[in-house]
Amino acid sequence: MTDAANPLLTPSTLPYALPDYAAIRPEHYLPAFHAAFEEHLAEITAITRVRSMPTFENTMIPLELAGATLERVAHAFYTVSSADATAEIQAIDEKLAPLMAAHDDAIRLDAQLYWRVKTLHEQLDQLDLDGESRYLVERHFCEMTHAGAALEDIAKAQLTELNRQLSMLTTTFERNLLADTNDLAVLFTSAEELDGLAAGELSAAARAASERGDEGFLISLPLFTGHPYLASLTNRESRRRILEASRSRAARGNAHDNRGVLGEIASLRAERAQLLGYASHAAYITADETAGSAEAVSDLLHRLAPAAASNAREEQAALQAIIDASEDAPFELEAPDWAFYTEKVRTAKYDIDTAALRPWFEAERVLQDGVFYAATQLYGVSFTERDDLVAYHPGARVFEVFNPGGSPLGLYILDLYTRDTKRGGAWMNPIVSQSALRGTAAVVVNNLNVARPGDGQPTLLTLDEVTTLFHEFGHALHGLFATVNYPHFAGTNVFRDFVEFPSQVNEMWILWPEVLDNYARHYETGEPLNAEIVKRLRAAEAFNQGHDTSEYLAAAWLDQVWHRIAAGEAVDDVAAFEAAALAEIGLDNPAVPTRYASTYFAHVFSGGYSAGYYSYIWSEVLDADTVEWFRENGGLTRENGDRFRARLLGVGGSKDPLAAYRDFRGRDADISPLLKRRGLG
Repeated sequence: MTDAANPLLTPSTLPYALPDYAAIRPEHYLPAFHAAFEEHLAEITAITRVRSMPTFENTMIPLELAGATLERVAHAFYTVSSADATAEIQAIDEKLAPLMAAHDDAIRLDAQLYWRVKTLHEQLDQLDLDGESRYLVERHFCEMTHAGAALEDIAKAQLTELNRQLSMLTTTFERNLLADTNDLAVLFTSAEELDGLAAGELSAAARAASERGDEGFLISLPLFTGHPYLASLTNRESRRRILEASRSRAARGNAHDNRGVLGEIASLRAERAQLLGYASHAAYITADETAGSAEAVSDLLHRLAPAAASNAREEQAALQAIIDASEDAPFELEAPDWAFYTEKVRTAKYDIDTAALRPWFEAERVLQDGVFYAATQLYGVSFTERDDLVAYHPGARVFEVFNPGGSPLGLYILDLYTRDTKRGGAWMNPIVSQSALRGTAAVVVNNLNVARPGDGQPTLLTLDEVTTLFHEFGHALHGLFATVNYPHFAGTNVFRDFVEFPSQVNEMWILWPEVLDNYARHYETGEPLNAEIVKRLRAAEAFNQGHDTSEYLAAAWLDQVWHRIAAGEAVDDVAAFEAAALAEIGLDNPAVPTRYASTYFAHVFSGGYSAGYYSYIWSEVLDADTVEWFRENGGLTRENGDRFRARLLGVGGSKDPLAAYRDFRGRDADISPLLKRRGLG
C-alpha cells in the first residue's frame, strides 16, 4: 500500500480535520503507524543534529511541531480500539502496544534531545519567554527527567524493556476484561426473574439477548462492581447472580484470568520505579502530580476512611432494620441487597423512588435541554448536529460547536450505547487536539455504556447515567475550550489528579433549578418533575454517602497498596492481598465491596490511572469549593462561565493547575465543602 492510498497518512479534508472514517479500514492502521514512527524519528533527528546551541526556536518549536502525523494516526486508532474493538482491531492493538512503547521511549529517552531541553531549562531565567513558553520548557524537562532521560545507557535499555513488557501486559489485561465481561453477562429466561425493572429496561435486556442469538433477557455488566438494576430487582437470587458475575470477572481460572497479569504489572512497575530512583510506583507517579507524594495521598485517604466506614455502618443498620421489619423471612443484609433496600430507606425517608424517575430522563432531552442547555447558558456556546459527518461507528453522533457570536469552536461526538466491542465505563478522549502552532481545532468524543432499548422504545436514563453524561461532558468542555499555542498543553493534558476537576464541576448543573426544569420532563406527557420531588432530591444528595465514599476509597486504597509494593515483592494470592489492604484502612465491610476489584480495575491496570485513582477525591476538594463559589456568585450566569472558561478550562495544561485555581478562586481550595458534601465532617 502506498502512503497516498492510506487515508491516515494525509491530512483529512473534512471539517476540523475529522478522520475520514468512511475510508479508513483496519488494514490501514499498522502501515500508517510505521510510516508515522519513521517520520517522527526523522523530525527529532533534525532537531538534535542542529549544530548551533539550543534556542527555544530551534528546539522547542520544532519539537512541538514534530509527531503531528503520529498523533493523528494514534488518536484515530485508539478511539476505535476503545469503543469498537473488533477481533481485527484487538489483534492490531496487541501488535502495536510494544511498538508504541518503544517509540515513546526512543523520543523521551533521547540523550541529545534531553541535553538540548536541559540546556534551555538551565538558562530559563535568561530567556525572554512568555508564560506558556517558559512552562513548556519546564514541563518537557521535568517529564523527560521523570521518564528516565538522565539514566545511563544500560539503565535506559532496561527501562525500555520494562516499558515494552508493561505495554503488552496492560493490553492483555484490557482484552481479558472485555472478553470475560461479555461472557459473564447474565441471561434470564423469564421476565418474572427481573421483576422490578421497567418496560424499557426489559426491552433493552431482550434486545441484548436477541443480538447474541439467545432467548430471554441478557443483563450486561458495567465496569464497576455494582449494577444499576440492583436497586430495582425484587428477586434476591437475581440480584445475587448479577453481583456474583460482576465480582468474578477475570478471576475464574479461565483463559481470561487477570490475576497473574495484574501481579506481573505491579511487579514490573515496582522494578521500573526502583530503576528510576523511587521506592515504589506510587512514589514515582505522585512525584509529578499536584499531590507531590504518596504520603500525601495516603494521609488524605486515611483521614476520610474512618468517617466513611462509620457512616456506612450506620446506613447498614438502617437497611437491616427495614429487612427485619419486613414480612419476608429475616436475613442478614449482603452486598447484593444494599441498593435495593437503600431505595426503600430513601423512599421512607425522602419519599423518592429513583427508579421511578426514569421517564423524566429521556436521553435526547437530557442531552439537548440539559447538558447542551447548561453549557449554552453558562458559556454562550451552541450545538448543531452534523449528519453529513461520519464518525467511527454508526452509533456515534457528530455535533459542531460554536462560540458565542457563531465562530466555529470544534466537534463533539457522542457514542451513548453499550456494545460487545466497547470497553466498559465512560470516558472522553480527543480525536484532534487544539493548537495554535499547528492550526488545529478540537474534536472530542464522549463514550458511555447505556443499554439500547428495543426498536421504537425511548432511551430512559437513570439518575446515575444522567450524572455520567454531565460528568463526561465536563471533560469534553475542557477539551474544547482549552486554547493553547503548543499541542503539549492541549485539552485535558493536565496533571492526572487535576483532570477530574472540570468534569466533577459540571455535575452541579444536574439539579440546578433552571437546568433541571428545562430537561426533566416526562417523555410522554411533557410534565415537569414535581417541585416537591426536586426538593427531596436535593435534600437527599448526601444520602448513602457512607456506602458510596467507602466503596470509592476502598478502590483508591487498593490502587495505592498495589503500587507500594517493592521491587522483587511478589503477590501470590490476589484475594488475600485485597483483604489485608482493606482491613488496614478499615474498609473491609463485606456488605460494601470495593468499587473495583483488582481483576477488573481497568483504570489502574490498563488505563492511565495507575497509583492515581485517588485523583477523583483529590479533585473533588477543588470541585466542592468551586460549587460553593458558583453558589455565592449567582450560579448559572455568563459572567461566571466566562471567568471559569478563561481562567481554568481555557488554559488547558499551559499553566500550573493550582496556580490557575488560585487565579480563578482567589485562594487555595478549602476542604470543608467536600467534607460537608460527603457527610464526613
